[in-house]
Amino acid sequence: MDDLPLDQVRTLLAVVDEGTFDAAAAALHVTPSAVSQRVKALEQRTGRVLLMRTKPVRATESGQVVVRFARQLARLERDARAELGMAQEEGGPVRLPIAVNADSLATWFLPALERVPQDPPVLFELHREDESHTTALLREGQVMAAVTSSPDPVAGCTVRRLGLARYLPVARPGFAARHIPEAGSAAAVGRALERAPVIVFDRRDVLQDVFVRSLTGDPDAGAGRLRHHVPTSEGFRDAVAAGLGWGLVPQPQAEPLLRSGGLVLLLPHRTLDVPLYWQQWKLDSPALSTLARVVAAAAAEALHPWQGP
Repeated sequence: MDDLPLDQVRTLLAVVDEGTFDAAAAALHVTPSAVSQRVKALEQRTGRVLLMRTKPVRATESGQVVVRFARQLARLERDARAELGMAQEEGGPVRLPIAVNADSLATWFLPALERVPQDPPVLFELHREDESHTTALLREGQVMAAVTSSPDPVAGCTVRRLGLARYLPVARPGFAARHIPEAGSAAAVGRALERAPVIVFDRRDVLQDVFVRSLTGDPDAGAGRLRHHVPTSEGFRDAVAAGLGWGLVPQPQAEPLLRSGGLVLLLPHRTLDVPLYWQQWKLDSPALSTLARVVAAAAAEALHPWQGP
C-alpha cells in the first residue's frame, strides 16, 4: 500500500471527531469540498471505504485503523515538541483520553489520577463505559487506554493485569427478609433471586445474572424480570439501600452500609470477582507511561490480588 498522506489522515480524524464534513471543514479552516476530496483520495489510496456517511459519520473497521494511526501520530508529535522545548500547538496541555467503567470511577480510579504529575499539565478525557465494552473505544481509536475486563489485547495495544474488583450481593434488611429464605442453601437463594426485584446498571449489565447462575448451577438461570435500571454507580448503591431490589455492589461502597446495618449480605462468603486489565496503545509517550504506572500502583492497593497463574 502507498504511504498515507498526513493531511488526508488528519482530515479523516477531524471528520470522525467533529461528526460531519461541514464541521470538520470549519475546524480545519478549509472548505467542505476540500474535506470531501481528501477523504475520497484517502479511500482510493487505501482501496477501502473508511467512513459510513451517517449523521454523525462513523469510521468503518478500516477507518478505525486510520483513526488510531492519526491519534498516535498527533500524540507523538506533541510529545516530541514538548521534549524539544518547542511551543505547543493550541490546546497545549497533554490530553489523555481514557475509557473506564463507572464502578472504578466511583471507587479507586479518580484518586489514582491525583498522583499523575501536573508539570507539564495533563488533562484527562474520561469515557465512561462498561468494563466489557471499553475495548471497543480502543479499537475505534477514541481512547488511548482503557480499564477493561478483556485479557485479549486490541490490535496495537499492550495489556497488563490490574486486579480483581470484588462485588458483594446485598439488599436492604427488610427486602432480604421478604424475598430471601433464612439459612437457605446457595441454590435456594439463587432460585429466590430469580423471582425477586433486582437493580441493574443498564440493559447490558449481566453481573447479577452471572451471580445467580453461579448459585443455581443452571446456565439458563438469571436474575428476575422485575428490573430497575440505574445507570450510575452511586445511584445503583442508593437504589439497593432504598430497598428497590437486590444487587451486586462494589465492596468499597457496600462495606460502610453493611457496618451501619443499612445493607445485609444475601449469602455469607459468596462474592463475585471481576478481573480488570489495563490496555493502552503501544506508544512511546512519557505521559501515557506515567499514567500506566500510577494506575497499576493504585489498582494494587485498591483491588484484590490476582488468584492463580
